[in-house]
Amino acid sequence: MRRLLAPLTALLLAITLLAPGAGLAAKKRPAAAKAAVAAAQAPAVSLPQLTGEGPHLVRLKNGLSVLIKPDDRFPLVNIRMLVHAGSGYETPSQAGISHVLEHMVFKGAGQMGPGMVASRIEGVGGELNASTSFDVTTYYVEVPDASWKLGLSVVADMTFRPTLDPKELESEKEVVLAELKRGEDTPDNRLFHALQAVIWKGTSYQWPIIGYTDTVRGVTSQSMRAYTAALYQPQNMLLSVVGKVDPAQVLAEAERLLGTIPNTRPISPPVSLANTLAVTLADTGHASKPDGPHMQVIPGSWNKVHLGIAFPAPDFLSAKMPGLDLIAQVLGGDETSRLHRKFKYQKRLVDSISVGNSNLERSGMLMVHAVLDADKLPQFWDELTTELAGFDPASITDQELARARTNIEAGLFLAKETLGGLSGKLSHQYFFEGGPQGEANYLQGLASPSRAHLTALYREFFQPARLATVILSPKGTNIETAPLLATLNKRWPAAKAQAQAQSATTGATKQIALPGGGTLVLIPDATLPYTALSMAWLGGDGLIGPDQQGLAALSASMLARGTQKRSATEVEDFLADRAASLGAGASTESFVLSAKFPTRFSADMLGLIRETLTAPAFSRKELARAREDQLNAIKRGEDQPLGLAFRNLPGILYGSAPHSYQRLGQPQRVAALTETQAREFWARQSRQPFVLSVCGQFDEAAMTAFATGLEKELATASQRYQLVTPAWNAKTTKTMHLPGRNQSHLFVIFKTPGRENLEASARLSVLRAALAGQSGLLFRDLRDKQGLGYTVTAFLSQGMRAGFLAFYIGTDPDKKQQSYEGFKKAAAALAASPLPVEELTRAKNVLSGEYYQDRQSLMSRSGEAAGALVAGLPREAGRQLVDAAQAVSAEDIRKTAANLLNWDEAFVVEVEP
Repeated sequence: MRRLLAPLTALLLAITLLAPGAGLAAKKRPAAAKAAVAAAQAPAVSLPQLTGEGPHLVRLKNGLSVLIKPDDRFPLVNIRMLVHAGSGYETPSQAGISHVLEHMVFKGAGQMGPGMVASRIEGVGGELNASTSFDVTTYYVEVPDASWKLGLSVVADMTFRPTLDPKELESEKEVVLAELKRGEDTPDNRLFHALQAVIWKGTSYQWPIIGYTDTVRGVTSQSMRAYTAALYQPQNMLLSVVGKVDPAQVLAEAERLLGTIPNTRPISPPVSLANTLAVTLADTGHASKPDGPHMQVIPGSWNKVHLGIAFPAPDFLSAKMPGLDLIAQVLGGDETSRLHRKFKYQKRLVDSISVGNSNLERSGMLMVHAVLDADKLPQFWDELTTELAGFDPASITDQELARARTNIEAGLFLAKETLGGLSGKLSHQYFFEGGPQGEANYLQGLASPSRAHLTALYREFFQPARLATVILSPKGTNIETAPLLATLNKRWPAAKAQAQAQSATTGATKQIALPGGGTLVLIPDATLPYTALSMAWLGGDGLIGPDQQGLAALSASMLARGTQKRSATEVEDFLADRAASLGAGASTESFVLSAKFPTRFSADMLGLIRETLTAPAFSRKELARAREDQLNAIKRGEDQPLGLAFRNLPGILYGSAPHSYQRLGQPQRVAALTETQAREFWARQSRQPFVLSVCGQFDEAAMTAFATGLEKELATASQRYQLVTPAWNAKTTKTMHLPGRNQSHLFVIFKTPGRENLEASARLSVLRAALAGQSGLLFRDLRDKQGLGYTVTAFLSQGMRAGFLAFYIGTDPDKKQQSYEGFKKAAAALAASPLPVEELTRAKNVLSGEYYQDRQSLMSRSGEAAGALVAGLPREAGRQLVDAAQAVSAEDIRKTAANLLNWDEAFVVEVEP
């Protein structure tokens, strides 16, 4: 599979949404701030007539920008409000106040009390959330199109009328502190926090978005009101509405709800703060002086070394961004990149390595991120610094440049696939970039960079004098900074580098029965010039014995690592040149292959897929790499509390094969697996009848011919796999430990029927929906009322013949018993009394909303059809489940809870510090 690696862009996005971050003070007035002040000074205007496809941008008389984009692909509307305020607009004593405020809007807004904000949206089948970032806070909902006015009203209340009740605040601060502790348990978060404190030292990007324990505890209702009074002004905001709407109606409703809210003061950009690690750079908007490379080692309870190297970078409006993105993509953007090929594929020195360029409103960060074993660090560091010192962008080939450009452009294009993605993209363009011209300028910058320009950029920004390195070292490993700094100074002298810098649309679905027993599903969607293809077979772990656990996953990993005609690297190059992906996976009783590609490359991709399935290489060399990757994945998974729990869950719950298997296997057995075993497994697996599902743009005749020919080449076996009914283990309490962590992770698990029983599944799904979500029963009690943990939920996992319903919470160790009592109370209440009508309606609407929200992407729809049909379910089993759920009564839920939520028969699984 050609996987896009995880550079800083992905890491930064995750931290922006869920965890700590910060913001820089700029000398120059940010473009969006200038626009906001100008808008506030503009004369009042009457509402214009809106025609055409849009997007339409209208500025109300109070300066509030309203962005509307009609899109009728789905019966949904995405509504979001962007506020030009985040951690970059805080003072050090306020650190985290933006994030606490974001939490508090869910505790009451307008006439809505605690829990009602989520209840109103989830009650109509919508979803909602909010995010705090460095430069912007966003409040958003996605609702059925019939409920867009409700969604807009709720967003308006969240933004302008939060209750900020002092009692609720004290409870919610405990939730935020639990979230803070949870983030400290994650290597990526720890690495980023340490790097941002160095790269953005002395600025408001320095502290975590989530703040610190003392600053969070210091937040009061009064301090939040003062904060919002300064920044939550209409002139400082943008409302985005994307989906199945009438623009004129949306604009009228926005004017009615928001047009008369006054601005109470002018908006000023933040004051510039003092020195950072970077040299003076016009593009970063702040001055600082180089003080040599910085290096820090942070010991912790990790299995691996996590290493980050970062350099200051320009803001996202800089004309230098396209060139730096190309350099980052060539160096470490995916599996075809230079650093990945050298250090991961050829030398096997790292588990992963990537390079990312992430840019904010007033600064940015270039980062090299690697995960590796501690004993490989000296050699890796020596060779990496040599590689970075000697990298010459003039050596980038035309093919590398074209591949990088194609994949960057694909990322921009596919961001608009879902309503949420489209809304996020458009709102950023119009809020920060002045409209679509910003993206057009960026694409122009990608199209024609000279090697001389790329060389100048590399030498300007990749300088050892501005380098910050943070190393998370496994506990008990002694990593000294002095030898590493000596190596850096030897391989990449700062003086030499400085001298170099100075010189340098949906149709009707068809289901076709194939002659050999397979099935072809064609789902036309002309929205994007892309094709998603999913193939599914029964089998997976069901085709192997207990002593071969991990073989199905290993074979899936190897399948796309070369064919008898192409090496693994040739396959990767082939995919990257077409901005395509190809991968396979195995589960308990199934095996899947998926691909996604621009439709213009269909002939090429179908040829490669046929070659992959009929003539895979399964070479000894690639087996060694795949096996090492799988063993490393086991280690990494067991570094995470939830990863450890889910890895061991099958053996805890089930007593028979294949349901009791560990999907990745046990390390000692995986280490002994051979390419012959993988080849024999694929011979068994590939001869099972398949379901091929295609969604997007495609040639129907070509797809039909491809499926028919492939079925003949794979020669379907006469003996077909039969689904197995698993045996349950006796109930047990299983406790696992991850030393050095902060939280206890608790699961209470109840046995359920499988998916083959539609009526039972519908009732279980409604029960799960009633329990889960921000307005669910568990969340409202254990988090909102009792403040026991940041994440509290219920989830349902069903195979065809059996499944389970689990209650989950991440909490402090001293709150375990209270959490269990809360779970027990919830189970007993459900079994004792029917759900109130409003709770039942909310749960049913949640299911309906999830169904549409989860199937917006092409791959989700092709995968849904293939997975359902191969298991013997109808193609639209998900939709039938939602329909069946509408007939479920409150008494049905009570009986289901009474029959299944038996506390005395429940499994208990704990992951403790």
